[in-house]
This record gives sequence, C-alpha cells and structure tokens, in this order.
Amino acid sequence: MIDAAVRDRGTGEDGGQLRLPSTGPDPIPADTALAALLGYARGHRPQRFRSPDAPGGRWVQLPAFGWSRFDARPVRPPGDTDILVGELLHGRLDRAGWHDVRDALDRVRPLADTAAVRAGGRAFWELPDEELSVLGEPGTVGAVLREIGRSSGEHPGHVSAALHHHRPALVPHLTRSTRRALLPHVEEGDSGVEAVILRELRANDSAFAALEATVAAVLGDARPTRLRLHDILLWLSTTLRLTHAVALGRGTTEWVARS
Repeated sequence: MIDAAVRDRGTGEDGGQLRLPSTGPDPIPADTALAALLGYARGHRPQRFRSPDAPGGRWVQLPAFGWSRFDARPVRPPGDTDILVGELLHGRLDRAGWHDVRDALDRVRPLADTAAVRAGGRAFWELPDEELSVLGEPGTVGAVLREIGRSSGEHPGHVSAALHHHRPALVPHLTRSTRRALLPHVEEGDSGVEAVILRELRANDSAFAALEATVAAVLGDARPTRLRLHDILLWLSTTLRLTHAVALGRGTTEWVARS
C-alpha cells in the first residue's frame, strides 16, 4: 500500500492514475509512478568500502536498484552473459546455482522462441485474451510462459531476467515476490499470473503509454517497455520499497528539471 504522504501529493499533471490491483487497493498517481521509476533508475545508497588507499574505509555511493546494471545494459547474443545479466539483478550465484541457471536457460530459450513465433510480432500487451487463457490452449503464448516457469529450475528470477532482457516486449520478468502478489488476482480460465499482468496493462493502456514515453525521454539511457515498468512498480510495492523510491526520485536532477 502506498504511504499516505506519498499518495496525497497529487495525481500528476493530467490527473492520470495507474489502477493496479496487484500493487494494492489504492491507485498510483501518475507523478508518483514517475518519481518511483526515477528513484529506481537514479537513486543511490551509501556503503562502507575498504581499499589499500583507504584501509580505514570510506563511504561510497552505489546504485540503490538494478537500473544501471540491468535496464541500461545492452543486449548481447544468447550465452553465458545471460547468467551475468540475471546475477546483476538478483545477486551472485554459487557454482551449483550458476550451472542450474545455465541448464535452465538451455531448456527455456527454445520455448521463448516459440512464444515469439506465436505472438507474431505483437507485444505482450497487444495479445488477445485467448493467448493467456486455458480455453485457447494448446500452443498459446500463455501455455508457453507457464512451461517456462515450470522449467526454470531453482533460480527462476535469474532465468526470467535473462529472458526478459532479450524479449522485453513479450516475456514478463517475474520474481517470487511479484508472482505471489499476482496470484490472488488470477481468474478462472487464466493460463497463469501473466494473464493478470495483461489485464492491468490493458486497463491502464494510456497511462502506461505516457509513462513509457516519459521515462525514455527523461532518462535517455534506456527505453524499458511498459511490461518492465509494471514489473518495477509491482516489485517496489511488494517489497515495501515504493515510498523510498519515490523519495529518491523526487530528489533527482531529472525530477527537479521537470518541476
């Protein structure tokens, strides 16, 4: 749920709101969403760092979230770099975990290719309801995404991050926390939690289109799709980081320049 002090700061220049049941009962004002995304992209946190020239340690500022490591990272050909992409967003893997993710990616890359063929060039939010419904199976995008989830091994977040990085307009990025937040909103006949994401993107089409364009224009170093923006807002909400991200965003030079 959004902190009241944050929620009451307005609804954006156009009065727009994002109504995302997966993030909680309260709508997210458009300017709050933008501030949260700016905070995710530009926010920093202090960390004590020791080095040979500073044996006593010194404070350094590190990115608070994964934007620079993940969203602004260029896409490389499929391979072991995908494992690094997952680590940069979800943390380092031990040797067993590294091999688990590598094996999982070998299993699911062909499935992601199958989903892309089935989508026929359409973005995730452009898919018809049948593609995320069990009534349209077999062979639907939803069925393929469900199989990807089942085949992602012990580190599904790392695998999901790598697949989304390659197909940011089609394959949703899911973590255990965001999946749990989506589950209560699954309806009878849905092929999986991805159907909830589709409904929320479609119900907020104009707001997400505007947010997508604004984020790309204001930040400039990445052009995340609305699928990724939904993911960031949901993750910030489910991990109780939304209010902090909003505060960080309102202190950025990009926010001040727009004021």
